[in-house]
Amino acid sequence: MGGMDRPHDLVVYGATGFVGELTAAYLAEHAPAGVRIGLAGRSQEKLEAVRRRLPAAARDWPLLIADSGDADALRALAEGTRVLVTTVGPYARYGLPVVEACARAGTHYADLTGEVLFHRDAIDAFDEVAQDTGARIVHSCGYDSIPSDLGVFVLHERAAADGAGELVDVDLVATARGGFSGGTIDSMRAQLEAVGADRSRQKVVGDAHSLSPDRAAEPAPRQPSDAPLPRRRGARGTWTAPFVMASYNTRVVRRSNALLGFAYGRGLRYSETMGFGSSPVGAVAAVGTTVGLAAGLAGMSLPPTRALLDRVLPKPGTGPSAEARAKGWFRMDVEATTTSGRRYRARVSGKGDPGYAATAVMLGESGLCLALDDLPDHAGSLTPATAMGRALVERLVTAGHTYEVTG
Repeated sequence: MGGMDRPHDLVVYGATGFVGELTAAYLAEHAPAGVRIGLAGRSQEKLEAVRRRLPAAARDWPLLIADSGDADALRALAEGTRVLVTTVGPYARYGLPVVEACARAGTHYADLTGEVLFHRDAIDAFDEVAQDTGARIVHSCGYDSIPSDLGVFVLHERAAADGAGELVDVDLVATARGGFSGGTIDSMRAQLEAVGADRSRQKVVGDAHSLSPDRAAEPAPRQPSDAPLPRRRGARGTWTAPFVMASYNTRVVRRSNALLGFAYGRGLRYSETMGFGSSPVGAVAAVGTTVGLAAGLAGMSLPPTRALLDRVLPKPGTGPSAEARAKGWFRMDVEATTTSGRRYRARVSGKGDPGYAATAVMLGESGLCLALDDLPDHAGSLTPATAMGRALVERLVTAGHTYEVTG
């Protein structure tokens, strides 16, 4: 892929959406001078309004018009930039043509998907194309699934450096203040609708290795449940309940392991849950969350109750106030054991509402990383860990996130 022969280094597609504008604002404040950034979307008028609201550095950023249903416009968009980051979802509905345009143009790509079916479809359709052109197609560059993916990656780095053997049991406990974005909810809704329309798709969603590059080559260990009953977990006796994104994040981590030749370990067993502290209040919260999550997913699966939920759940393209976003935070505590018996603990954390403010930081830094950094020699359909790895960890630490390993 050419360097300076394209007019843009980085384009934000979906800049008129809530998270798209947050990402553009982050780039306006943090991108190095000289990085050529463009804003893309369907509406010239809305793009102009967004640009007026952005910090002064964005005043001269070009505006690019492209509808996800217009193949020619997407081709021109992809061919005009070195990196495209997209917030246009649900990705199952709008994303594949964007992936195709980037894969064929040799353009690096990053998105925010948390949709197993879309991710699998993008791999099947365009992985080989992207490998041929040298494009890095990097899914899930926000709260889904960077903290999970890079958290296990830094544990692997430390264990390997210590000569402690491979990772065996790795358990992540997520805690956060803040909500899921309307886009995330819309993506969940779209995936449930897809499964309802084609029951064979449920097998993909339920497969612990559904994102594997070679399903037949996956090792034998049985993976933990993504929907465990509430229980105490870890050295601190934290009460845990199912984490709504576990059934996606765990697949991404396992794909990273497979793409790296099972460098984390052929016996890796990986789980994610949500933590509520060790007190009796935590126990009550864990039970309530388990029941509420099950009821919510069931409700979204049925048209009559889905219509009721649609009235109260966040709408795509909307989000909390700046004050609420600033009060948010996320933390992932990851405990690991290795084949030598060594135990390690990683903490991944950041300020800002995870689905909005922290995600804008992660997507923005992913775009800059793809555009500017010396990266692993990988192409095709990748994960944050396999596409960017240590370079992205260092960027996020500089941006104020924490990636610490003890053991």
